[in-house]
Amino acid sequence: MGIITDAKGTTMEMLIWIGTLMSCVGLAALIWCILTVWKARRAGLSDDALRDRVRKVVPVNAGALMLSILGLMLIVVGILLG
Repeated sequence: MGIITDAKGTTMEMLIWIGTLMSCVGLAALIWCILTVWKARRAGLSDDALRDRVRKVVPVNAGALMLSILGLMLIVVGILLG
């Protein structure tokens, strides 16, 4: 029985660390999105140029949010099942 518990604990620990990595990557991408849009706003671009720049950042922003959410879900599942 000790082997099964150790394997389960190791699996859940890996799940927690993978979730942590995913959340950190997602957070880094969110910070990149914020800085990119902030720099574009400070550059004094025209409305069309600013919209174009923001339009390019929106998919990255959505992906970063999804990655962070999935990472946090993995952490919670790893904690609850571990």
